[in-house]
Amino acid sequence: MASENAIVFEDYFPEMMEKLGAEGFMKELSNGFNLLMDRKKGVITFESLKTNSALLGLQGMNAEEVMEMLREGDLDGDGTLNEMEFCTLMFRLSPALMKSSKELLEEAIFYEL
Repeated sequence: MASENAIVFEDYFPEMMEKLGAEGFMKELSNGFNLLMDRKKGVITFESLKTNSALLGLQGMNAEEVMEMLREGDLDGDGTLNEMEFCTLMFRLSPALMKSSKELLEEAIFYEL
């Protein structure tokens, strides 16, 4: 459930995908993960996200917003984000990428049938 004070992200992912291509875009997501992760644990933790969120221009995030971001992306319930969970969350935060991914999947299924 999103709070009234939820942070709104500007969706630059479609433009990045177009300019970088799929492989380049995935490399940038990996770079973003590495920027935010706890170096010792190899995952994004509450502490590492709170500390490094300013690198993404999100220095105004409060503790509840940081925790909500972790909860939204944490697919295995361990309280952290591994690289796959982070990339999945980034795709989910981009409605345009989700739409284009769905369209590509539907097109592939259509041609397969």
